[in-house]
Amino acid sequence: MPELNPLQCNFINLFQGGFPLTERPFSHIADLLDTTEADLIQLVQQLLEDKIISRFGPFYNADRLGGAFTLAAMQVPESRFEEVTNCINSKDAVAHNYKREHQLNMWFVIAADKPSGIAECIGSIEQATGLQVFDFPKLQEFYLGLKLHLDSDGKVATVPMQFPALTTPHTPDALDRQIISATQAGLPLVAHPYSAVARQIHSDTGEVIMRMQRMLDSGMIRRIGAAPNHYRLGLKANGMTVWNVADDQIQQIGQQMGALDYVSHCYERPRHPPQWPYNLFAMIHGTDREQVYAQLDKMKPLFPHLQVDVLFSSAILKKTGMRIAGI
Repeated sequence: MPELNPLQCNFINLFQGGFPLTERPFSHIADLLDTTEADLIQLVQQLLEDKIISRFGPFYNADRLGGAFTLAAMQVPESRFEEVTNCINSKDAVAHNYKREHQLNMWFVIAADKPSGIAECIGSIEQATGLQVFDFPKLQEFYLGLKLHLDSDGKVATVPMQFPALTTPHTPDALDRQIISATQAGLPLVAHPYSAVARQIHSDTGEVIMRMQRMLDSGMIRRIGAAPNHYRLGLKANGMTVWNVADDQIQQIGQQMGALDYVSHCYERPRHPPQWPYNLFAMIHGTDREQVYAQLDKMKPLFPHLQVDVLFSSAILKKTGMRIAGI
């Protein structure tokens, strides 16, 4: 884990969400952190260059934008792993791609601006590789909120992330989509980032801020802030626990599992028998595998008699942040 100074730690702890929608947001935050606007912008640039944070800006929710995303997996022969990785990573719709230690050894996330885009991407991968893609769309979301907290002694831990109540989503219009396209890779690191976006799309600052606030209130934007690189910060064990839960118990158990402090993501996803009997996915992060196994050992007595497995990621193959293809 790299050594971070107190200002870097405070910024990461405080602004994984909640980055202000004001004309000079860095100036506002600089006052809170007792630094200058220019130094804060340089700090964010350095965190990105050092890969301490993987991106900075708004995080869009494809579901609320009328689009779709899914988790997909493949069984890739080792002799073809590099070839298939290059094929999948070349797709703009693929945001994250991990190698996991399982028969299904490649897992990736696909996002598109419309549900049909998922099937189109999967079809193109199957046609190009000749391999089956197992589709695991989200059926229910029980919890999503990975937030890291850095202690003064350098230790890192996951803590629950709180989200505000949402208003009714609206259908994004052409200008909304221009804003999404201009910002989904990150905000410009300048004193007036929303003005820079406005100039890019030939709008005005007030309109961009108003529309981004509306998207934030409705859940189209989940949060605005930094995405810490949990691997770089010491959480090197990424354990995807998977459970076989009776359909009539999935709601109750999913809510219970999602409420555990050390679970960062919890979803119901479809089974694919006989290769895949599991329908509840719960992500756990730890400094090492022993810590993940210790958390799993705490979970098992809470959910006895359930078939469970844990898949560890052994390599990050692609991690660009969620980009909604077609926007």
